[in-house]
Amino acid sequence: MDSWRDYAPLVLRVVTGLIFAVHGWQKLQGGLPGVAGFVGSLGFPMPEVFAVLLIAAELVGGILLILGLLTRWAAKSLIIVSLVALVLVHLPNGFSLSTGGYEYILLLLAASVSLALSGPGKWSLDHVVWKNL
Repeated sequence: MDSWRDYAPLVLRVVTGLIFAVHGWQKLQGGLPGVAGFVGSLGFPMPEVFAVLLIAAELVGGILLILGLLTRWAAKSLIIVSLVALVLVHLPNGFSLSTGGYEYILLLLAASVSLALSGPGKWSLDHVVWKNL
């Protein structure tokens, strides 16, 4: 199994990145006013600004994870997104996904933390560009 070890971060990056990118794309397609309304309902000031930041973090951060480019920075931005979603949206609903709970976002948070700590791995653009990751 050691010969497959280099593929583990690739799998984690691509799947986590795909999930975040699709969520960001869905928010973009739904329109900024709807996302800003939701963000405002959470108590954020300047909800339009935070809506743009949320969409950018999910969409661009997800794409960067898939590519393995600026991986640690992308993962850190997605940690912030995940923590906010965990605390402000999902935590009050309990654990179960079926009740809008936090099990799914907790897994995305764990994946993002793992990538921020471990880096992009061998099969990444970060590795190609900087060679020492």
